[in-house]
Amino acid sequence: MKILAVCGFGVGSSMVLKMTLDKVVKELGIEATVENTDIASAKATDADIYFTSAELAPDLKESTSKPVYSIKRYMDKEEVGAKMKEYIENKAGK
Repeated sequence: MKILAVCGFGVGSSMVLKMTLDKVVKELGIEATVENTDIASAKATDADIYFTSAELAPDLKESTSKPVYSIKRYMDKEEVGAKMKEYIENKAGK
């Protein structure tokens, strides 16, 4: 599974989100590659799931048919983990 953590410039907040996602996938036992990137690159990069801010989510959703989850607190493992579990449950239901 490929996961993208997306922010405006692909440097600060997406790196923080990537580190949280790394912890979450490890704890959940998910085999995944987590990368951080900027919004423009994310639009051109295929991934299984995208995590970003509420501000960037609508723009990203327009350029992909894959799930896009908005995160409020990038360092909150519980929030990020809940969104990841939601994705896994939705995927399993299809």
